[in-house]
Amino acid sequence: MEHYTLSNGVPIPAVGFGTWQMPDNETGYDAIRYALDCGFRHIDTAQGYGNEGTVGKAVRDSGIPRSEIFLTSKLDNPNHGYQNTLSSFARTLELLRTDYVDLFLIHWPNPLQFRSTWQQTNAETWQAFESLYAAGKIRAIGISNFRTHHLDALLSTAKIMPAVNQIRLCPGDSQDALVACCRSHGILPEAYSPLGTGQVLTVPAITEIAAKYGKSPAQICIRWSLQNGFLPLPKSVTPSRIRENLDVFDFTLSAADMQTITGLTGCAGAAKDPDTVPW
Repeated sequence: MEHYTLSNGVPIPAVGFGTWQMPDNETGYDAIRYALDCGFRHIDTAQGYGNEGTVGKAVRDSGIPRSEIFLTSKLDNPNHGYQNTLSSFARTLELLRTDYVDLFLIHWPNPLQFRSTWQQTNAETWQAFESLYAAGKIRAIGISNFRTHHLDALLSTAKIMPAVNQIRLCPGDSQDALVACCRSHGILPEAYSPLGTGQVLTVPAITEIAAKYGKSPAQICIRWSLQNGFLPLPKSVTPSRIRENLDVFDFTLSAADMQTITGLTGCAGAAKDPDTVPW
């Protein structure tokens, strides 16, 4: 498995296994165990997904040393604020059955219940993140769904630069200006929904390129993410697709094919506006 290196020197596997909408039951457990068996070493979950317990059990039962698995979780919207962050993070550790996480993210920058005070609330939340980082409970801290103005506000008080911004990135929704902003600060763009929630898999340009390389449309999208310097987080509960999503390091898309994919617009919708989402 190839790696990126975060701004604080922590290595992070270049493809992660996403668990959004993955059930907190045997189906989810089996998918995570299979992903680990296939070679995934980066598992992405969140308090809001409701499956941290299943993730923790699957990791524990895998027999793989904890030090070899990169675990990410995210702070749920109601848990913003200094004390709320600390107490909810303690619960995350309990559910994951670990004494640290490798990466912890603020899931959304502007939750509905803090919408009138999001700048101050994020500042207090980030102070808790920095405290947990200093205590060795988190190896790297970051953000998710932050636009440029949210990042600017956070950096006005932050002592530690976020290592990651996990955002929606896929063919047809590449958020170029936001990615450029992240890179200017040394922040790694992580790509959730790198397959456009499946919408891009039937786009003719994608299927034609897939046939050319003898790969699946999903593999083409994941490879496009990697060659753009993104960290994709594909998800699936289907064993064949889980295995396929990791088999993306034995080919390289040509510059022309990269340009074709990057030029796609409107084929997968757009990222939700964090200032107007109803949660």
